[in-house]
Amino acid sequence: MSATASRTPADGTGAGTPADGSGAGTPAEGMTATAPADLVVAQAPDGVPTITRGDDLAARLTPVLAALAWPDGSTGLAEGDVVVVASKIVAKAEGRLVAARDAGERDAVIAGETVRVVATRQRPDGSVLRIVENRQGLVMAAAGVDSSDVPAGTALLLPEDPDASARRLRRGLHARLGVRPGVLVTDTAGRPWRRGVVDMAIGAAGVLVLADHRGRRDPYGRELRSTVVNLADEIAAAAELVKGKAAGRPVAVVRGMGHAVTAEDGDGAAALIRPPAEDMFRRGVSED
Repeated sequence: MSATASRTPADGTGAGTPADGSGAGTPAEGMTATAPADLVVAQAPDGVPTITRGDDLAARLTPVLAALAWPDGSTGLAEGDVVVVASKIVAKAEGRLVAARDAGERDAVIAGETVRVVATRQRPDGSVLRIVENRQGLVMAAAGVDSSDVPAGTALLLPEDPDASARRLRRGLHARLGVRPGVLVTDTAGRPWRRGVVDMAIGAAGVLVLADHRGRRDPYGRELRSTVVNLADEIAAAAELVKGKAAGRPVAVVRGMGHAVTAEDGDGAAALIRPPAEDMFRRGVSED
């Protein structure tokens, strides 16, 4: 299963170079990615094995990733690729499955993962929807606790440290495949004022998660003052187009984003979380 999308950059620049330094322009850690890709290809392979507690995720994914066939005739992973992995299989490998035999136990699990309640709303069936900040610092419904695609009477927590999970998977893939891809761990979330859910990055290694365009000029010569692009979430959403929610493909590889892949692991997706001082909507009131 694969899908492709292409984009011709307005400034005429080409795709970035791989993280192994072959060719000029590989961004150092902390630098801004400025050269968009000419062609972005996303592919989600079938055949990912069932993941259970204690599995070495890199070892389990290596045969599937090594067998990838690309439109240009190449196979496997290449430097500059981004491996995008659903948090669910990461959490399963890390043993994050817990008992939740009824609604009361599930509520207790959610409460245990909650550090701050942002909003609640009672549903018509009497249950309560809770938007909370969880232990990972993410604001999500039900603290990211998932009851789908798990055995009855259980629930799945998010990985305890998604950035550490991404770094560990990156090291494992590098050891087995000889390339150092970027890695994103993703989860699905809604967004304020928008219907529908999207995949976003909750863990990252070797990916420039933000592209800061402040100080650049638009085509009319005006200086950009606030444009910071969330590259990690854009890659995560692109990967989800080929993974699908119920297709049994929890892993995708995005090729063509080499300008956003770095040799160092970087700050991770934790850098994407808006700090309280910048959060205008934290308390839901106007601020003078």
